[in-house]
Amino acid sequence: MVTSHRAASDTASVTRVHRKTDEVPARRVDARTERWRAHRVQVRIEFVEAAFRALDAHGPDVSMGDIAKEAGAAKPKLYRHFEDKTDLYNAIVDRVREMLWERLLGGINLTDDSAAELVRQAAAEYVAVVSEHPNVFRFILHSHFSQQARETERALAAARQSARRAAEFVAGLLPDESVDVAGIELVSYSIFGAVASATDWWLGANQREVFAMPVERFIDYLAESISALAQAHARFNGVRIDPTQPLRDAFVTVPPPREFKPD
Repeated sequence: MVTSHRAASDTASVTRVHRKTDEVPARRVDARTERWRAHRVQVRIEFVEAAFRALDAHGPDVSMGDIAKEAGAAKPKLYRHFEDKTDLYNAIVDRVREMLWERLLGGINLTDDSAAELVRQAAAEYVAVVSEHPNVFRFILHSHFSQQARETERALAAARQSARRAAEFVAGLLPDESVDVAGIELVSYSIFGAVASATDWWLGANQREVFAMPVERFIDYLAESISALAQAHARFNGVRIDPTQPLRDAFVTVPPPREFKPD
């Protein structure tokens, strides 16, 4: 009887252990972790949106306190989600890049628009975003051209990442599978640098200044500059770009010149 009672007790103990294990499955902990991660992501998004509003209102020298106030939060909460101003800068750069891609892809027809139309539309969408948030771009460009190494390196890394993304995007539209992605990345990186410099000039150092050139003329200037860089890169690689053709048909390989042999 004692043996039987002990066996029954041991069985009950094992059952209780299994029941407790079943009551707290690992996936419930994972679910809480995922909810917390999603919450942090959402709070960061809200702080970035507040940073845009604070930059629009106060200019590129906005403080972390200004941003926290705009978000309706205490400054310590801002620092719980961003290590410092550079971390917030990184998030603002990422958001600007997302905005530009969204506007660009929503405003062009990749199938029917000519290469020239695509370039001008891209320039127009870019200038539209800059015009809506000039102080955001002043903030980004000021960091890019400043002596603050961490922010400068981040700006360059962001430009390289955007250049690579643009290169892969364009390469995917071209029929030739042997297209030089690295070459497209190089010209994209060069274009980003030229556009950044032109934008810095156009916005001016003083946020109270009017744009240094009318909007439509600046769009034309950017479109011409982008086209010239693309054409120069194409010639360098033995390719001709027909700007009147859709992108898929615009690139024509130019055979090398025949060697002249005197009779």
